[in-house]
Amino acid sequence: MSMSKIKVGDTVRVITGKDKGREGKVLNIDHAKNRVTVEGVNLITKHAKQNQQNPNGGIIHKEGTVDMSNVMLVLNGKPVRVGFEEIEVEKKDGKKKKKRIRVVRTADGTVRVD
Repeated sequence: MSMSKIKVGDTVRVITGKDKGREGKVLNIDHAKNRVTVEGVNLITKHAKQNQQNPNGGIIHKEGTVDMSNVMLVLNGKPVRVGFEEIEVEKKDGKKKKKRIRVVRTADGTVRVD
């Protein structure tokens, strides 16, 4: 599985669709379907039947999923494009290992996201 540009807990902005411009925190990622669940975005209405967990039943509002290509990472209040950079990390036994990290290139230079 390749590394994702968006991770759980990141703040993202929706860039297209009915919720365009809304921001929220990523709650869940479905890598198989390439979709994310964002807090307060794409709210769906579900009619719940009465049961032991929900004795009254009723209408429940919850977040639906959004395609990962329709959201952008927000850093310092601005949506940014995310890339990857390989760095060499030296292990305790002296061997070197390549590691991929998420980076954002700004006018000030390259900023590590992780």
